[in-house]
Amino acid sequence: MYGKSRPFASPRSVEGVSEPIVVEVRRNGVVEAQHRVHAVAVRGGEIVASVGDPQLVCFMRSSSKPIQALPLVRARDDLAEDEIAIACASHRDTAEQVAAARKHLAHADATEGDLELGLEEGRPPQKIHHNCSGKHAGMLALCRAHGWATEGYRLPDHPVQQACRDAHAEAAEMDDFVTATDGCGVVTFALPLWRMAHAYARLESLPGGDRIAAAMRARPDLVGGPDGADFLLMRAVPGWLAKGGAEGLLCAAGPDGLGVVLKSEDGASRPHSPALAAFLGRLGIDLPALAETPVLNSRGELVGRVVALPLAPGDAGDVEAEHR
Repeated sequence: MYGKSRPFASPRSVEGVSEPIVVEVRRNGVVEAQHRVHAVAVRGGEIVASVGDPQLVCFMRSSSKPIQALPLVRARDDLAEDEIAIACASHRDTAEQVAAARKHLAHADATEGDLELGLEEGRPPQKIHHNCSGKHAGMLALCRAHGWATEGYRLPDHPVQQACRDAHAEAAEMDDFVTATDGCGVVTFALPLWRMAHAYARLESLPGGDRIAAAMRARPDLVGGPDGADFLLMRAVPGWLAKGGAEGLLCAAGPDGLGVVLKSEDGASRPHSPALAAFLGRLGIDLPALAETPVLNSRGELVGRVVALPLAPGDAGDVEAEHR
């Protein structure tokens, strides 16, 4: 089961909460758009740095996938690294990703007809091509491990979704969630940003969490795509794991027990890489490859860039030295 909710460190003061990170989209020196990004870092149950509102509540969406995989890896010790990674993925429909999803589905003794998700626009008209097919294959594998009925595994009262709820409660150390239905049909959970960061900080230390972390670090190419901030972070810095979610969410964890969450106010993922570089840079983690995202035209020519404005002194908390 999971622990009871307990008090956490709050931001240093409500009055002291800073403005979110501002990320600009620039073309030939003209600002075409701005994104505002909230960010928080947690270690050992304490907020160690924040920009914007660390208590902002939103749904975890696909950032939940590594946590949703906890009941799966605890029930199945026969899963290969690629099967665990694809269960945590929002895949881009590459041949290798689809092959991993098919492998995981076959290992679950299930077929595409058992997948309780719809078709994804812009992709071939088979359920296996949906970006969440690996997660759903894992949920079917969990059913097989426990002898649960597979029909309705996506519904809130099914043991699969109850197990996922308990995994979130365990990781975040909180008992109460607002829930809703995710885009692929399963349950999604709403948490404050700092609770999400705490959950990611704890993930690898939880039973089975080490297998999930190892699989994601080994196969970021299965977890996402080459332009995603989660993929780029896992490739750029050894020991990190990360997973993006819909509506502008990004959750990550470092090898030293640091959990980090970013949330774009407008739901865009475009500002994640520059915002992550700006925020982690204040914590002594240098990410030059993520600091600027190119804007390309249809000819592949560089026509602009996406970049975060410099943080004001103290914006992320005066804690840089502690992470160097």
